[in-house]
Amino acid sequence: MSWRVRTVLLWMFVMLCRVATAQHTVAEQYLFQAINEERAAAGLQAVTWNPTLTHAAQDHALRMRSAQAISHQFQGEPGLAERAAASGSRFSRVAENVATSSSILEMHTALMNSPRHRDNILDPEVNSIGISVVVSGRQMWGVEDFARDVQPLSYLQQETQVAQLVSAAGASSVAPSEAARATCRQSSGYAGDRPAFVMRFTSTNLNHLPPQLTSRIAQGGFSSAAVGACDMKTKSSFATYNIAVVLYP
Repeated sequence: MSWRVRTVLLWMFVMLCRVATAQHTVAEQYLFQAINEERAAAGLQAVTWNPTLTHAAQDHALRMRSAQAISHQFQGEPGLAERAAASGSRFSRVAENVATSSSILEMHTALMNSPRHRDNILDPEVNSIGISVVVSGRQMWGVEDFARDVQPLSYLQQETQVAQLVSAAGASSVAPSEAARATCRQSSGYAGDRPAFVMRFTSTNLNHLPPQLTSRIAQGGFSSAAVGACDMKTKSSFATYNIAVVLYP
């Protein structure tokens, strides 16, 4: 970080002291601004403040203060992904920085000088962050939880989005259906009328179809298609969309 950026951030820190709210401490606001300054300097998108991740970060920061030690997981404590999911966050990627220092400026500098922690700060795949800094005497205990958020969508919203992709790939008649939803919930086979082709897939975004499905649609030989969404069959802290696309002869 250049001296000019440091000067600006220090000025921001002083100003934040005057406007800090109960929701975000001055130290947390400083780290948030500093991280986004680092990302902007690297040509990366800013991360947004994630309240649920902040709750997870705070719980862990309090544990560190109590133990007077830094760690990503204390005895009897769930792992990072489980903690983040329990807070209500939906994510496909999650990472964490932990640190302790008597100065918030020194804390950020130390994290940026550590390759692994710097990689988390400058990870182009994350888009949100939760930060907590708690104080014990003159010592600060800080936690930065980074994530790539997965947007919460209803079944119908998921199905409508995938149906648009299937239609764009070449299907002339496609719509959500209860049979496709039931097929999605099954590990194999199908529900309802016998199909020409079935594909189940799991994804963290619904911006594109699996190549195998796109290829099969392009081959033709079907009259209509149906889309169904369902919950994951196995429990996981990571959020995904689970979809079945059924092609009918």
